[in-house]
Amino acid sequence: MPERGPERDVTALLHQWQQGDASALERLLPIVYDELRRVARARLRAERPGHTLQATALVHEAYLRLTGPAGASPQTRTQLFAMAARLMREILVDHARKKYARKRGGDITIVALDAAFPEPRESPVDVLALDEALTELTALDPRLCRVVELKFFAGLTIAETATALDVSTATVERDWTVAKAWLHQRLSIS
Repeated sequence: MPERGPERDVTALLHQWQQGDASALERLLPIVYDELRRVARARLRAERPGHTLQATALVHEAYLRLTGPAGASPQTRTQLFAMAARLMREILVDHARKKYARKRGGDITIVALDAAFPEPRESPVDVLALDEALTELTALDPRLCRVVELKFFAGLTIAETATALDVSTATVERDWTVAKAWLHQRLSIS
């Protein structure tokens, strides 16, 4: 499916930036910032009350890592958000590990998976347990983990996730169902 509208603008700006046009990066930020912030707010809304990492800080850190000298080279809007999803996961896990190390286990960062698991009685899990489970899931099936990252951390739709992974929407729907069930079982046992 060809990109249209803002997706085309993002892709064009990414190409210009990779060709050495530094001003393209400046024009890119306003286009993607609000959506990245919305995704970050959704992730942080599930955190425990009083969580110290703010959505703006999460977006800025992800954006800096993405566009920094060691950053990756996304080619499209979907790839940009896929990479941002992985970075947001890493940032949240790093933040949780630092808090855990400081408190020696007394203040683990909690994230509710209600966005990923719509069951009303879903209990929250900590970010470190989620990261450990996703690492295990990667060993079993890397694509399942990528589907979770794209859907949960980046907030991509089924169609956007399918595009990012270059698979059909039916495959993503099936993978999403399997991944949710596996994570639900794994995190309920932990």
